[in-house]
Amino acid sequence: MPLVPTVDLIDDARALSRAIGAFNVICLEHAEAIVAGAEAAGLPVIMQISENAVKFHGGRIAPLAAACVAIANGSSASVAMHLDHVESAPLMYQAAEHGFGSVMFDASTLSYADNVEATHSAVVWGHEHGLWVESELGAVGGKDGAHAPGVRTDPTEAAGFVAATGVDALAVAVGSSHAMLDRSAALDHELIAAIAAAVRVPLVLHGSSGVSDDELRRAVRAGMVKVNIGTALNIAFTGAVRERLVADASVVDPRKYIAPARDAMAAVVAHFLRVLGG
Repeated sequence: MPLVPTVDLIDDARALSRAIGAFNVICLEHAEAIVAGAEAAGLPVIMQISENAVKFHGGRIAPLAAACVAIANGSSASVAMHLDHVESAPLMYQAAEHGFGSVMFDASTLSYADNVEATHSAVVWGHEHGLWVESELGAVGGKDGAHAPGVRTDPTEAAGFVAATGVDALAVAVGSSHAMLDRSAALDHELIAAIAAAVRVPLVLHGSSGVSDDELRRAVRAGMVKVNIGTALNIAFTGAVRERLVADASVVDPRKYIAPARDAMAAVVAHFLRVLGG
C-alpha cells in the first residue's frame, strides 16, 4: 500500500498504548526484511534511513529512498519512512521530496541554547513542508561524538525544550546505548514515566537493540511510543552470512548468503514488533 505518514502511525500507537518499531535501513535487503517482518507480524512499521547510511551511499539519498518507497508501495503492511539523526540541514531539506514523512533533526552535540535554536528552525521548516519532526535532548551513549558520554534527560528541561522548539517527538536518554551487541541495558523506567508526564509529545527510545524484551515492554508502559532498532538487524544479518560461508567455503554467489541473512533480519523485525505492539 502507499506510504503512510509517520504521524498517523505514531498517533495510532499512542492511542492504543503501544509502541511502533522504527528499523534502520542500510541497504536494499534491510528494507525488504523490515517490510517482510511487518507483514509477518501483521503490524505497522517505520523504515528509517540515517545520515550515516546516506554517507555510506556516497552522500546520495535518492537511490536508497526510492527503493524503500517502492518496497513499501508493494507491501500489505502500513509503512512510514523516517530520516534519522540528521545533522546536515541540506540533507534534511531533501526529506519531503523523497517520500519521508518525518525527520529526526539531531542538534544534541550543541549547548542547550543552541540545540533549542537549531531545532526550532528545523521544526519551522519541517512543518512548512509537511514533516513530523523528532529531536533529542540528553545524550544516548554508545557512539563517539554526539552520543558519548550518556547524559540522562531531565524532565523539567524536557518540558521547556518541547515548549521552546515545538518539536513533535522527543528522543530521550534513559539508559539505553547505541550499537550494543548484547541486550543488557537497564532503563530508568521512573525517569521515562516522569518525562512522559512532563511533556505532551511522544517519547522515542534510541539504542533499543541493547534492551531486553521485558525492559522494552516496561518502557512502553511507562510512555515510550517510537522505538528505534538497528544493531539487532546487523547482528542477525552478519551472523547468518557468517554461518552460511563457514558451512560452505565454496559459496561465491552472494544470493546464497544474503537470502538467509535477509530472512534472519525479517524474523528479528517481526519479533520486536510483536513485543512492542502486544
